[in-house]
Order: sequence, then C-alpha cells, then structure tokens
Amino acid sequence: MDFSFSPEQDAIREAVEKICARFGDDYWLAKDRVGGFPEDFHRAFADAGWLGICIPTEYGGAGLGVTEAALLMQTIAESGAGLSGASALHMNIFGLNPVVVFGSDEQKRRMLPPLIAGKDKACFAVTEPNVGLDTLKLKTRAVRAGNRYALSGQKIWISTAQVATKMLILARTTPLEEVRRRTEGLSLFYTDLDRRYIDVREIPKMGRSAVDSNELFIDGLPVPVEDRIGEEGRGFEYILHGMNPERILIGAEAVGIGRAALRKAAAYARERIVFDRPIGQNQGVQHPLAACWMQLEAANLMVFKAASLYDRAQPCATEANAGKYLAGEAAFKACETALMTHGGMGYAKEFHVERYLRESLIARIAPITPHLILSFIAEKALGLPKSY
Repeated sequence: MDFSFSPEQDAIREAVEKICARFGDDYWLAKDRVGGFPEDFHRAFADAGWLGICIPTEYGGAGLGVTEAALLMQTIAESGAGLSGASALHMNIFGLNPVVVFGSDEQKRRMLPPLIAGKDKACFAVTEPNVGLDTLKLKTRAVRAGNRYALSGQKIWISTAQVATKMLILARTTPLEEVRRRTEGLSLFYTDLDRRYIDVREIPKMGRSAVDSNELFIDGLPVPVEDRIGEEGRGFEYILHGMNPERILIGAEAVGIGRAALRKAAAYARERIVFDRPIGQNQGVQHPLAACWMQLEAANLMVFKAASLYDRAQPCATEANAGKYLAGEAAFKACETALMTHGGMGYAKEFHVERYLRESLIARIAPITPHLILSFIAEKALGLPKSY
C-alpha cells in the first residue's frame, strides 16, 4: 500500500502551483470585494489544457482520472484561491462526466472540445427551490413536440450561470405519477443557456463573490432532441455518475482551503510577539492548530481513497461521501482556528482568513449537507434503516 503520489502526479501539482502563483492574495481579495468572474484565471487554465483533465484524449482532453482532478482542484484551493478559484473551474472539471460516459460520439465531439478550450462555460442545473435534495420530485418539465422539447421550470443555486453559455440540466419528461419506479421519468440535457427564454437572477451571498450563484426561471426553452444525453427517462441514473466525483473534488478543495488557512495561521503565530515571545510558542495556540492539521490530513486520506476506488471502477459512494463530510468539517474548523489565532486581525480582510472561513462553509453545505451524509453512512455502512 503506497500513499504517495507518482512523479507524474507531483508534476501536475507543480505545474498548477506555477499558474496559481500568477494570481496571488491581492487578486482574490479584490475579487472578494468587487465580485466578477475571474475570466483571466479561467483562461489561464484553459490555455494550459487543464479543463480537459478528465476528458478522453480522443476529444482533446488529457484522459486522466479523478485522482489527478482532485489533486488539481486541491492545489488551486491551497494556493489561496480557495473556493473562489476552485469553483471557477469546478463544473468544467467534473460536470460533463455524464456526457463522457453516456453521450454519443457525435455529442462528445460537439460538446467537449469547446469546454476544454474555454470557449464554452457550463453550469449544472439540478436543484429547485421547493425540492432541495429530494431530486426525484423535480418539477421542471421538458415536453417533446417533434424533434424538440419545450423546457420550463425553476432552478436555484446554479453557479456560474451569469457567464455560462451551456447548461447540463435535469428535467422531468414523464410525470412522477406515471412512472413505474421513482427513479424513472427524468431526462438529462446539455444545451444552450439561451437568455431569451431564461431569466438568470443572481443571489447575493456571504462569500465567494467571484463566482455567482443564481436562480433560473425557464419559460419554454426549445431544446433539440440531439441535446438529450442518453435515453429519455434515465437522467437520474446518469447524473449519479457525476455525484461521487463531485463529492471527491469538493472534499479535495476543502482540504486545500483548510491548509491555506493553517499556513496563514502558523506564519502569523511565528511572527506575532506578545509578552516578549511569539504566540506560537504557547501551547494554547499550538495545540488547536496541530489538531486541525491532523484532521485535515486524515480527511485527505479518505478523499484520495475514494478517488482511487473511482478510478479503478470500484464502488466508492460511501468513501466519497465520508471524504466530503470529513474534509468539510475539518476545513471549517481549520479556518475558524486560523481566524482565532490572528485574534482581532483575523476579522480584517487584509489577513485573508476571514474570507477562507466564509468560503469553507460551501464545502460543508454543498452539494449535500452533512446531515444527509450522516444518514447515508448510517444506512450504507452500518445497515441502519433508511431515514429519508
């Protein structure tokens, strides 16, 4: 059993660190203050070919695994870009996995190269205002007439929709009361985000100002049949193939932002002199930071165990959910501890740790709450009765 990365994987980290070094703390502080999608950051990664890290080589990608993608995203978050930097690329890294797995060759050749090149930006439209995580009760409808669907409904918490040109959207094509199994009747589409039929409204929020979150109001969006991924009615089955990678990437990003916070806190604790000694000499400061380091490293092992299982086509849902949970909790604790290590200055934006703390909450809440993960683990790992 070897827990180390290969020389090729170490080279990925080094190459990504070089790009991130061009976008330092001042860049992300400005983005946090004024907002606006980090176009130049996104373009730098597109130009370097990283947006296609998981996409097969025959469609212009690198053909690497989720392990390498997790390493990429973790390095971005750990650089100080946090969830702002990671979220700017996140959907493009994992989101088109259902197209890779279930799309036709024609769809892959049409849909994937523009995403890799950065010409297209995609958003992932599943969550709805009155449904939340009960995905099987989605109310957005896609009604077929000839060779087109008319798609109408609402979506919420859709990241990057302000700048997206495409969306991967799940909609109901058969009413819930008419299907044999609850998992049937939903279809998946990758299509144009046409603002003539979609009203995109940004949601003001507490952090990650550089990457927008939105409500979508869709009224009769025409969707060609050729934009449907796979068979009609099997969309829920298809998006499941993207859920475990998403949890793995979120977990890796959470560890990254936690490490960034600890790095800031340790540096401050070494330099801050109170009562004629650095505060980092005091065990009351040392011990919480040391505990956070251990929690982050333990979470990281679970995240990359899940990634390894996924890349070997082994069941990994339990590990992916556990990794996301452990990393989210550890990251939040690390960011909170880093802020407290700074004392009053931790509340000042110029020291960055308050931004990390706000952004770390995303990894706890999304794309699934810690409460549902605990219920999932209780059922799948411990054999307890399903609670939801």
